[in-house]
Amino acid sequence: MLEELLARRNLPDPLAFADGTKVRDAEQWRRRRQEIAQTLCREVYGFLPPPPRRWRAEIVEEDTRFCAGKVTLTKVMLAAALENGEFAFPIYCAVPKAAQPCPAFVHINFRDAVPDRYMPTEEICDRGFAVFSFCYTDVTSDNGDFDDGLAGAIERDAHTGPGKITLWSWAAMRVMDYIQSLPCVDQRNVAVVGHSRLGKTALLTGALDERFAFAISNNSGCSGAALSRGKQGEDIAAICNKFGHWFCGNYQKYMNKEDEQPFDQHWLLALTAPRKVYVASAEEDLWADPVSEFLACAAAGKVYGRLGVAGLVTPDRLPLVGECLQTGGIGYHMRSGGHYFSRSDWNRYMDFMTAHRNA
Repeated sequence: MLEELLARRNLPDPLAFADGTKVRDAEQWRRRRQEIAQTLCREVYGFLPPPPRRWRAEIVEEDTRFCAGKVTLTKVMLAAALENGEFAFPIYCAVPKAAQPCPAFVHINFRDAVPDRYMPTEEICDRGFAVFSFCYTDVTSDNGDFDDGLAGAIERDAHTGPGKITLWSWAAMRVMDYIQSLPCVDQRNVAVVGHSRLGKTALLTGALDERFAFAISNNSGCSGAALSRGKQGEDIAAICNKFGHWFCGNYQKYMNKEDEQPFDQHWLLALTAPRKVYVASAEEDLWADPVSEFLACAAAGKVYGRLGVAGLVTPDRLPLVGECLQTGGIGYHMRSGGHYFSRSDWNRYMDFMTAHRNA
């Protein structure tokens, strides 16, 4: 059944180089991976700004009694030296005191509150995970203003320069820079996670930065986890007309021309292989299109298989509501309800990371 559904989408092959040569082994995949990354940056998201010439971290607040003394909560200012001056933004670090070094999440969040309605911090830390969060608009605004925050500190080409998703992704990578300096974190087991537009950001971050062992997308939909070909709900024209600032200028040429793309969103998921990627859908989130999110996972599994590891392990059918698929390197679940980042989503991500923890 799934092969038939995928055949109808007429998807471009992630295992075929631009010249038609097929990827045969892991070494060839390394080269093909770079080719795919270049394509997606050039045509969809824009290229990342260069890493900072230097960076520094300053602790500005610390609460050692957070969550009844079980957790240390720290506010840190990360400052990066860039071509047009220094740029700084705050991050919030909640680290459980027990069982260190601990696995961790980098959470690209809509708000700076700890805890937050999208981030049940005590529950996360009680399960032995640290969480490093930042508010996306502390990096740059969610609009077409490319003069504020990080956007104003870099030079940007109109066609291939970074959209806002790429700028938020760059910031998540700087959080990972900071995490690399912390002995309390298990560096082999760090995930990047986000919801909706920030789920798109998390996927791009995990795709481009191999230091992340897990990339987790919650309800990311169009231009995130969902296939564009044959997609229901939001399409490229709708997203570009309302949120064109999320992407590079080149992406607009695919408005109403999804079938002409030389790529599709399963390529983005495949860039994480053989590391782990997780996609979550919601039954009522038809604008995101759960079917297209699930089929992208199935299509990306082809790359995992070529690398000799399991991708999406699933029955040969569409998923049931409440079903959770976590056996392979591609995780997926479909929960009831609408567009939201829930406690149940977080717990399934922690289950997945626990099951696939790198030794």
